[in-house]
Amino acid sequence: MAETKPTLNIEQVVSDILQTIEREREREIVSRRFGLFDRKETLEQIGELLGITRERVRQLEKAVIQRLKAAATNKQLPHMEEVQKVLCDHITAMGGAARIQDLSGKLQKENSRIDQARTAFLAELAPKLAVIDDNDFYYHAVGLESLHDEKKMKTQVGKIIEAIKAIGEPTDITRIAETVGDKDSRHTAALASISKQLATLNKRWGLVKWPMVNPKNIRDKIYVILKEHGKHMHFNEIAAAIKQSSFKRKDVTTQAIHNELIKDKRFVLIGRGIYALKEWGYKKGTVADIITEVLVKAKEPLHRDEIVKRVLKSRYVKETTILLNLQGKPQFKRVAKATYTLAE
Repeated sequence: MAETKPTLNIEQVVSDILQTIEREREREIVSRRFGLFDRKETLEQIGELLGITRERVRQLEKAVIQRLKAAATNKQLPHMEEVQKVLCDHITAMGGAARIQDLSGKLQKENSRIDQARTAFLAELAPKLAVIDDNDFYYHAVGLESLHDEKKMKTQVGKIIEAIKAIGEPTDITRIAETVGDKDSRHTAALASISKQLATLNKRWGLVKWPMVNPKNIRDKIYVILKEHGKHMHFNEIAAAIKQSSFKRKDVTTQAIHNELIKDKRFVLIGRGIYALKEWGYKKGTVADIITEVLVKAKEPLHRDEIVKRVLKSRYVKETTILLNLQGKPQFKRVAKATYTLAE
């Protein structure tokens, strides 16, 4: 579906709606509480300014918003029918729900904090929209009332979270939608986007605490790059991949990346500057350590070609490096032609 292009002068719309509020004090309360022209203010701050209690500010705000909503429902609020249609068209195109921040971006190119505050104000008044306030669990968001009220939206988000926990790993939205019984994966993605407990990266969704969808530091980003690549990489390659990625912060030096690779137990050095993930079965240690492990597991002497073959499964080094260790280290002894075992 083609997106509706912004056609509203949001600032003018908000100003015209505020002018329907008769008392200047009440207009002041609403504009300051929502941050329509400046930063948002608390009940206490507004109370001190107007010389009334915070509770009185809260009561007046609630009463005014209820009157404005009633006027919007009765089609008596300027521009509101047009505003509601534009908002609903955008939200429908976005999957039936959206963060206020994302919705505001569809209306205003700059998408400033005040733009977002005005979008939130208009969404609050629109009869066909349901709003979720920002808190520890949800972003400030809005959805189509025809699909779900606030309570139903939260219930559906809860089911998505439980489905992801049950799957146990980052996964694509189609699988999540199937798990929760939603035929529209766009709708599932829209609902997932309003939860602060979920995150997405590279078209996969997961819990916000999972590094694969929400890398918080350089080490997590290295982990994501290696996991996505599926095999060992040189630290220079890892640095280049991070700089080309979609991570929010990717301006890190190659040296910083190398330092983090050395420190983190998730990464194993398997060659000159080459690293792999420990979870792939690699262990820390020198080439001599790996040869020792191979011979211990074999419980019998092995031909040098077989030793090389087995060592190369866990180390990305030249064959000559393995042979030099085998011939030059005192812990190995030759027992037959090109055949070695552990020295006693």
